[in-house]
Amino acid sequence: MEERVQKILSQWGIASRRRAEKMIAAGQVRLNGTTVHLGQKADPETDVIEVDGKPINPYHRPQSIYLLLNKPAGVVSTCRDSRHRPTVIDLLPDKLTKGQGIHPVGRLDADSTGALLLTNDGELTFRLTHPSHHIPKTYQVWVRGNPPESVLQTWREGVNLLGKKTLPAQVRVLKRKGQSTLLEVVLTEGRNRQIRRVAQLLSYPVIHLHRTAIGPIKLNLPGEPILPCGDYRALNDVEVSFLTSKSTIVQ
Repeated sequence: MEERVQKILSQWGIASRRRAEKMIAAGQVRLNGTTVHLGQKADPETDVIEVDGKPINPYHRPQSIYLLLNKPAGVVSTCRDSRHRPTVIDLLPDKLTKGQGIHPVGRLDADSTGALLLTNDGELTFRLTHPSHHIPKTYQVWVRGNPPESVLQTWREGVNLLGKKTLPAQVRVLKRKGQSTLLEVVLTEGRNRQIRRVAQLLSYPVIHLHRTAIGPIKLNLPGEPILPCGDYRALNDVEVSFLTSKSTIVQ
């Protein structure tokens, strides 16, 4: 059965769907000896697909891996960085980075910390990062100043950000300390630097942003301590089932 080449690469754990598209655009992928173009289809049962000159084989596909990382500040949420900054992949041992195709699901900006999913399931990554998905993500956010209830309600109802209103959010005060406030913010969308931009627009800029949960997937399992900064753990079966159940794209 024919499938788009980028989908085959993601299904086989070679790369995420978006990374596979970049590899194709860069001329790194060949089909039966000919350079592949975006959108081209192949039959994995009969065609020979090569990446960087090496044939790939579905039987060599690594076992699916699903991890939760507590990302430190100063680390970028990519597999490699042109500015040579440390990446989330650098935090993993060689056994998880050599030939496994592990990559982050979505992003946390370099200054932010907390929960970040990593996997080698490229198809799941593509589906979970599709705009049709609205998995709630929970953040603890220190902002400068003491926003009144009226400002928090504006945030909850949605703010015009770059010409488009943000989706409704849950926002509540956890603590006030001097001239700063700790908020809990729950979003169901993931626009670029959304919390920082909204807070800036409302005149209460972010001091520190930390993601504590992705849906029910938290940095601390029941009865266990919080995952240390820079450490990772494997997702349990219930958490993996949650992700796969949410991975159907809504047209």
